[in-house]
Amino acid sequence: MMKTEELKLTREWDKVFPKSEEVDHKKVTFMNHFGITLAADMYMPKNAEGKLPALACCGAFGAVKEQHSGLYAQEMARRGFLTIAFDPSFTGESGGQPRYMNSPDINVEDFQAAIDFLSVQENVDPERIGIIGICGWGGMALQTACIDTRIKTTVAVTMYDMSRVAGNGYFDSADNEEARHQARVAINVQRTEDFKKGTYKLGGGTIDPSIEDAPEFVRRYSQYYRVRAYHPRSLNSNDGWNVTAGTSLMNTRLLTYASEIRSAVLLVHGENAHSRYMSEDAFKLLKGDNKELVIVPGADHCDLYDGGDNKVIPFDKIESFMKEHLK
Repeated sequence: MMKTEELKLTREWDKVFPKSEEVDHKKVTFMNHFGITLAADMYMPKNAEGKLPALACCGAFGAVKEQHSGLYAQEMARRGFLTIAFDPSFTGESGGQPRYMNSPDINVEDFQAAIDFLSVQENVDPERIGIIGICGWGGMALQTACIDTRIKTTVAVTMYDMSRVAGNGYFDSADNEEARHQARVAINVQRTEDFKKGTYKLGGGTIDPSIEDAPEFVRRYSQYYRVRAYHPRSLNSNDGWNVTAGTSLMNTRLLTYASEIRSAVLLVHGENAHSRYMSEDAFKLLKGDNKELVIVPGADHCDLYDGGDNKVIPFDKIESFMKEHLK
């Protein structure tokens, strides 16, 4: 029997972006197949009639729905979609213990549970459902599209393949057996320490933005999460994931069946993003004339979180792609 847990949900507007007067907003909850109750913000176009196309939005990895997934969800609702932005299991306002853990299996299920929920809403057309995944959740979105045929369209923005990062390091700089062995040793030593203490050590979120000698892409993360989009429930804005949270990602590879995705896929990445290679490599795996890769001129990775100074998120393209394939 499916039984949701009672969550403590914030009722006031606590997003890092302004509320649009063109959409209605409310909090909703639903349960995944692991028995974890997820919290989401639902955005609906005001005065909408009939059954609407619907979108589930999530990301980035370690962000909360009050940050960029909510921004995307609200904007797409303003453009005529019923949308939800949800917190993944173990994070934000969603349930699940212990806190600040992740799993590629559970996170894909989170997306599927969001589709379950949207599919039964009276004002949603279940044949016109898409998903938007941002950063690490872009990879999870593609992974979900591999298994869930109810998804008609997937948009992955500034995508990270988290299993590739966990197994190979940034830029595949640790893609060798010895580096992986040392990483495994370290994480298993930490597991023993955590068990002894009965608590999970946190890995730390993004760095102090005043640190100047860090790589530029690391400083840009910090500027976003610690300054312009700080949120008290965001792992990236505060103390981060549990150190051992990435264990299953180290032993998994996403996108094994990416070539078998028959539904439409749009990959969006910044021209100057350090992570651009991940979308380009993922695009090479996809097949069919309903797949597109858009490179946004002059944009870096975090510009596609909130638009950056020049408002570079290609919402017009995302809208037209969704509407074309959600007929």
